Amino acid sequence: MTETDAGPYRVLVVGPSWIGDMVMAQSLFMLLRERMPNAIIDVLAPSITASLLARMPEVDNAVRMEIGHREVALGKRRQTARALAERGYDQAIVLQRSIKAALVPWLAGIPQRTGYLGEMRYGLINDVRSLDKDRYPRKVEHYALLGLAREGEALAELKHPELRIDTARRAELVEALGLETNRAAIGFAPGAAYGGAKQWPATHFARLAAELDQRGIACWIFGSAADRQLAADLTAAAPKHGVNLCERTSLVDIADIASLTDAFVGNDTGVMHLAAAAAPRVLAIYGSTHPDYAPPLSNAEARFWLDLACAPCRKRQCPLGHNACMRDIPVADVLRACLDPAARDIPSLHYARGSAPTPRTSSLQTNALS
Repeated sequence: MTETDAGPYRVLVVGPSWIGDMVMAQSLFMLLRERMPNAIIDVLAPSITASLLARMPEVDNAVRMEIGHREVALGKRRQTARALAERGYDQAIVLQRSIKAALVPWLAGIPQRTGYLGEMRYGLINDVRSLDKDRYPRKVEHYALLGLAREGEALAELKHPELRIDTARRAELVEALGLETNRAAIGFAPGAAYGGAKQWPATHFARLAAELDQRGIACWIFGSAADRQLAADLTAAAPKHGVNLCERTSLVDIADIASLTDAFVGNDTGVMHLAAAAAPRVLAIYGSTHPDYAPPLSNAEARFWLDLACAPCRKRQCPLGHNACMRDIPVADVLRACLDPAARDIPSLHYARGSAPTPRTSSLQTNALS
C-alpha cells in the first residue's frame, strides 16, 4: 500500500544504533522508496547514526531519540511514542530484535509493527517475519526482507548504500585540513571500538602507511578519541604525506573525504562501512567476524580473511590470546591490493569485486611503480 484516505502511507523505521548497521539499512530504505514512491519514510535513531540520514535521499525525516544501547528509559520512550502517535504512522519496521526497540511503535499505537520475533516480542510485533539464513545469509538482507510487502516474497538484488556527497562542504574540508588532492590517497580506519579481536595490529597499519608514504601516496587517517595514540603513530610512520584526521571530522565529513580517496582500508567497523558508501574502493580486514555476513557494500571492494579453525568467534577479545586471525594477514597482501586493484592472486584475499578504474587509480599505480 502507498496511500491512505488520510494521505500518503507513513512508515517509521526503528533504525540501528551502530554506524555500520545504519549504512547497511540504506539498502532497505532504497527498497522501500522503490516499492512505495509516494510514502513518507521516517527513521527513529540516536543522534550519532541519525546524522547519516541527511545523506540518504530515500529518507524524509530523522526522528532523534537519545537513549543508550542498554538503557531502558521507559519514560523517554513513552514521551517519544506520544509525539510519534500524532504523526499517524501506518506501519513501523523494527530492525533490532530487542524488546526495548519494539516498545515505542507499540506505545505509539502504530497499527502494523513489522519485525522478527526476537526477544519474545509477542504482541509488540504483530507482523512477524521469518528469516531463512541459508537463503539470505547477509545482514543487509535481514534488514531488507522487512521492507517487503508480505512474508515469503522473494528478495530481489539489493542496491548498495550510496551516501550523498556535499561537494561544497568537501571543498571546505580539503582547505581546512590541508589535504593534497593532486596525489593519490588511501584512507585508513585503524580503530576497532568493538574490541581488539576485530583490529589488524597497529604495527601492521604503520608498516602499510610507511610503504605507501615512501611511494608518494597520501595516508588520510581517521579515528575517534579512543584512536588518538594509534592515529598519531600511523601519522609518524608516514612523515611525508600522512595526515592525522583523528577527532577532526564528523561522520558525514568522513563520507565527503572518503569520496576523494583512491581506496579506503579498515577493519570491520562502522567507519569502514561508512567509507564503502562513499569511497571508490574499500579494502576490509576481517578476523573474529565472517566477511560474508557484513561485507563492505561497494561495487569495488576486497575482503581479507584467513578462515582459521577458531574463526569466526565473534568475541571482543581473542579467547586464545594470540589474535592470529588478524595478526597473520600480511602487510604485503594489503599493500599489493592497494597498489593493484586488479590483483586476485593475493594469499589472504577472501573475495574481491571490481577494480575502480578511475584516473586517480591510474595515478596510484604510476606512483606505486616509480
